[in-house]
Amino acid sequence: MRRVLRGPRPEKVPSLVGAAVTLVGLLDIAAGVIPRFRHSRMHSLAEVLPGTFGPFAAAFSLTVGVLLLLLAHGLKRRKRRAWRSAVILLPVGALAQYIYRHSVIGVLIALALLALLLVHRREFAALPDPRSRWKALANFVLTTLGSIGLGLVIVSSHPKTIIGNPDFGDRLTHVLYGLVGFEGPIDYARQASWTVGYSLGALGWIIALTTVYLALRPEHPAARLTEEDEVRLRALLDRHGARDSLGHFALRHDKAAVFSPSGKAAVTYRVVSGVMLASGDPIGDVEAWPGAIERFMEEAKAHSWTPAVMGCSETGGEVWTRETGLDALELGDEAVVDVPDFSLSGRAMRNVRQMVKRIERNGYRTKVRRVGDLEPEELERIRRAAADWRGTETERGFSMALGRVGEPGDGDCFIATAHKAAEEGAPPGPYGDIKAVLHFVPWGSDGMSLDLMRRDRAADPGMNELLIVASLTAAPGLGIKKVSLNFAMFRSALARGEKLGAGPVLRGWRGLLVFLSRWFQIESLYKFNAKFQPRWEPRFVVFRTTRDLPRIGFAAMQAEGFVTLGLPRMFTRRSATQRTSRPCAHTDRPALERTA
Repeated sequence: MRRVLRGPRPEKVPSLVGAAVTLVGLLDIAAGVIPRFRHSRMHSLAEVLPGTFGPFAAAFSLTVGVLLLLLAHGLKRRKRRAWRSAVILLPVGALAQYIYRHSVIGVLIALALLALLLVHRREFAALPDPRSRWKALANFVLTTLGSIGLGLVIVSSHPKTIIGNPDFGDRLTHVLYGLVGFEGPIDYARQASWTVGYSLGALGWIIALTTVYLALRPEHPAARLTEEDEVRLRALLDRHGARDSLGHFALRHDKAAVFSPSGKAAVTYRVVSGVMLASGDPIGDVEAWPGAIERFMEEAKAHSWTPAVMGCSETGGEVWTRETGLDALELGDEAVVDVPDFSLSGRAMRNVRQMVKRIERNGYRTKVRRVGDLEPEELERIRRAAADWRGTETERGFSMALGRVGEPGDGDCFIATAHKAAEEGAPPGPYGDIKAVLHFVPWGSDGMSLDLMRRDRAADPGMNELLIVASLTAAPGLGIKKVSLNFAMFRSALARGEKLGAGPVLRGWRGLLVFLSRWFQIESLYKFNAKFQPRWEPRFVVFRTTRDLPRIGFAAMQAEGFVTLGLPRMFTRRSATQRTSRPCAHTDRPALERTA
C-alpha cells in the first residue's frame, strides 16, 4: 500500500504555532534578563530565533519575549487578533534581527513562522471572548505584579556590577522607579545600568500599552438571556417542559441561548474561563435537538471555546455524543420522588417520621403555595430571608438552580415555608415568623424541581426534612405527581463502595469521596436524599477529550459558585445577618442546596 506523507493537520497548526511562539518568547526573556544566558551554548542556538539580539538589545528582546508569551495562548485558541499581532511582530523582529546581527538564519526562521501563519490563516478565525472594562484593571494588576517579579530578577542578575550591598527594599524601590522611567537607588558599573534601566522601562511600557488597549477597545459584554429569548424558552417549556426536570433552570438570566433553525429547540449556556458550558438537556422537541446542538457547536468553534455539557440525562447524553462525537461520563444521580408512592410509614422512614413529629411538637407549622398566591409583603419577607440565610457570599448554582425568588414571570413556582410564633414577650424577627424556606420550579404541568433550601440558623435542626415532607404531602392538592430533589455526585460509587463484597478499587474510590466530603458535601447530599427513598436518575457530563476535563471541572466550579475569582474576603463587607449565617454542623446545613 502506498504511503502518503502528510503535513501537519490543520487543527494542529494553532497548537504548534502557539508552542513555537511560547518557546521563542521564553528564550527572548532569558536573553534579556540573564546575562550568563547570553554567553551560553543555549544562547548560541537561541540568538538566531526571531526577536533575540543578545547583549545589544536586551530591553527589546525582553519586550518581544513578553509580547510573544501574551500572544501564544491566543494563537493556540485560534484567535484572529492574536494572529494579526503575530503577523505584525514577526517581520518587525526579523528586520531588527537583520539590522542588529545581520542574521540571515533568524530572518528565515521568522519568515517561515510568518508563512505558516499566512498559509493557515483560515484556522485563526476565532472571535473575541466576552469582555468588559474590568479586564483592563485585571491586566494592570497582573502585569504589574509579574513585571515587579521579573524586574527583581533583572536587578539581581548583575551581581558583579552592583556597587555596594543593597537590601531587598532598595531592589524593590529600584524596580518601581524603573517601571516609570526613573533611576533607582542602586548603582551599577560599566553598561549594566543602561541594560537594567532600559529593561525595566520596557516592562513599564508593556504595562501601560496593554492596559490602555484593553481600556479603550470596544466592549463585548457577557451574553445574557434577552427578553425575546426568555419568551421563546417559556413557550418551549410550556409544550415540552415535562421531559427534563432541569428545563426550567434554562431561564437563568446569566445564560444565553442558541435555537435550532426551526425554533423548536434550544440550548442554553454560559461561558466561563473559555469553556462553553451547557446545562441539562436541550429545551424543546427532541426531533429538533440536533439543530440546536449544531448551532451550539458552531458558536463554540467560532469563538474557540471548549464545549461541555453539565448534568444532561441519559437520553440527552446519547443525542449529544451521537451528533457531535463528544464523550460522556456519569457525573452522579438525581433523586426523584414519585408522589403517589411516597409515605412516612414503614421502618425505612422511621428517622424522618420521628424528626418531623418532634419538630411539629415544638410548635412549627408549614405552608406550601404557589408564588403567585403569596401577598407581596410576605413574598418580600421570604426573598430577604432567603438572601440573608445564604451560607455563602455568592449565590451558588448554575445547572440546577434558578438564582432568584419571586421575580415577575415566576408565579408558577412553588414555595414551602416553616413558621413558628415568637415566644410571649419576645420582639418579632425581621422576617416575621418564617424560619425556613424551600423553593421549587415547575417540571412540566405535574412536577416540580427543588431549587434552594434556606433556614434560620437559630431554628431547630431538621427544617429541610420538615419542608420536604410537607411539600410531598401537599403535592397531590397542587396537581404534582413527581418531585425532583437534590443532585448527588458520584452516588453510585458511594452506594456500591459501602456494600459487602466491594473490591479494593471501589472501596478506595469511596474513601476518597468521603475524604473530599469534608469540603464538598458529596456524601452528606447522598445520605440526605436517600432518606426519602427516591428513584435515582443518572446525570452525565459531556466533553470533547479527557484532557479537557480538569478545565471543564474548574469552569463548572466557577459557574456553580464554589470557586470565585473576585476580591479577597477582607475587602468585601458583609451584613450582620450574613456574618451569623455560616455553615454549621447540622444535617441541613447550607451545602444541602440544589447544587452539589
